[in-house]
Amino acid sequence: MSGCRRFGGDRGAFTVELAAGLPALMVLLFFGLTAVSAVVTKAQCLDAAREAALAEARGGPGSPVAARMAPAGAEIRLGGDRESVTATVSVRVRLFGTHVPGITVTASAVAAREPAAGPVG
Repeated sequence: MSGCRRFGGDRGAFTVELAAGLPALMVLLFFGLTAVSAVVTKAQCLDAAREAALAEARGGPGSPVAARMAPAGAEIRLGGDRESVTATVSVRVRLFGTHVPGITVTASAVAAREPAAGPVG
């Protein structure tokens, strides 16, 4: 038998695979963390928009309520008409550790204006 195989023919293969695969895994990890961060930020924006719309619909100031609940650096817009109030909260979520432009997360909420209390009597 002249076709005898020697052990150790795959020497260094693991190191090469690790060197090629580790950067790809790191990129996937960063994108995954950014996606989780965006989902959490979206929930915070939605909560802030709901509370701002409700406060404004009840006749109170909606912006301070939204500012307390919204993520840092969020932009708060209130609008509407005689029958309803619309609150929109948006903020930019950045990728971890990079200077690449991030994702803009926006949430809106609408609430019906409550009727004004008339004079009792």
